[in-house]
Amino acid sequence: MFGKSVDYKQLMLNGAIILDVRSKSEFINGNINGSKNIPLDTLTTNIVKLKKDTPIITCCASGMRSAAAKNILKSNGFKEVFNGGSWMTLRNKI
Repeated sequence: MFGKSVDYKQLMLNGAIILDVRSKSEFINGNINGSKNIPLDTLTTNIVKLKKDTPIITCCASGMRSAAAKNILKSNGFKEVFNGGSWMTLRNKI
């Protein structure tokens, strides 16, 4: 289960950003208002667009790519990274 004990609403109130790592076309077809779209396959080259001191909630279609994105961010020094799983499920938690 994704983020069972994580309070996503509280993270958002604390300034977290939602990072949607689906493809551009997937993102265009539906997303969470205000989320940032950086497709997983471009994340390492676009990592400079993210602030290491800002909490980040990753999401995608099912939770697989968002888990990979979380690992990439963590290995690059980001401290507060949470896998929100599916964007549709996450949308109902914030």
